[in-house]
Amino acid sequence: MQITETDIPDVLIIDPVVHRDSRGEFAEIIRASDFSSFTGGKNLVQINQSVSSKGVLRGLHCQMRHPQGKLVRVVHGEVFDVAVDLRRDSPTFGRSVSVVLSADNHRMLWIPEGFAHGFLVLSESACFIYGCTDYYDAASEQTILWNDPDLAICWPSVKNADGSVQAPVVSAKDAAAKAFRDALYF
Repeated sequence: MQITETDIPDVLIIDPVVHRDSRGEFAEIIRASDFSSFTGGKNLVQINQSVSSKGVLRGLHCQMRHPQGKLVRVVHGEVFDVAVDLRRDSPTFGRSVSVVLSADNHRMLWIPEGFAHGFLVLSESACFIYGCTDYYDAASEQTILWNDPDLAICWPSVKNADGSVQAPVVSAKDAAAKAFRDALYF
């Protein structure tokens, strides 16, 4: 596996070794020992799956009382994945990092505790898998507006079959999210 630092050093791109032959392909996704080495001894306690259609934007989400580190990957389709640093004392506070994750590139992203996370589906549909270092706790969840001007995330355009730009499809919760300046920080 190859681990690459992003512009925010704690957020890591992980590329597993993929073995291909005439029968298909095989990849060892993660070993507990490798995961522990780049997460400071963390373990995954919950694995979630999300299936979404083209143009669906989920996020930006985080949990305040039970922060979750997330190892994210796409097993079908393609997404534009974003992590926003909410760690008040971090030199990268308020900055984001983004990467395209797809079934074809097998790429994963490690997002440590203290970050908000979101993604936009670029393909016709996508199946997104994420392992978490703490359990989901709805009562401590916070949602930050995905298109907040203070964050200035450069989300890609998603085009319809006729070439027109599709507006992102967001949930009512995500549409009513907090502005970054009103959010809680770690």
